[in-house]
Amino acid sequence: MLPATAKWYDRRDSVFIEFCVADSKDVKVNFDKMKCGFSCVAGTDNVKLENQIDLFEAIDENESKHSRTDRSVLCYLRKAQPGKAWPRLTKEKAKVSWLSVDFNNWKDWEDDSDEEMGNFDQFSNMMRNMGGEDDLDNLDVDADGADDVRLNTFLFYFLCFTRFSIFSELK
Repeated sequence: MLPATAKWYDRRDSVFIEFCVADSKDVKVNFDKMKCGFSCVAGTDNVKLENQIDLFEAIDENESKHSRTDRSVLCYLRKAQPGKAWPRLTKEKAKVSWLSVDFNNWKDWEDDSDEEMGNFDQFSNMMRNMGGEDDLDNLDVDADGADDVRLNTFLFYFLCFTRFSIFSELK
């Protein structure tokens, strides 16, 4: 049997593995204290896929779960020791060809406090909600100066973010 392509990422209390399998059938996921097993039949060709992972650390197999969608199977593995970072998913250091890090969901949570992450998320939301340059011409200043406060807040987070980005590149 062939292995399914998978991506993984680490969180404080859990590890996530996403098996990238479209149109999966007969999905079986087994959680053991130090192992995770996955198998399914995939696609219109009914290709049988199977993965066996010797995990880096122990998990709580009773609290671990999985969820299937049309495009993938996402596994939530609850760490037996929350707060301990996993530098890799597998017990062995050797690179596994079918496994990669999910950088879209990865957070380096050891170096960031929750407050700093909250500020970053707040800045990201503010940037998403900002309009284009045309909106700057239509600013109506309230009598209480609310627009000044919003602009100052935006500038504060923008400067903090750019400073953080510049210094992280210098390391």
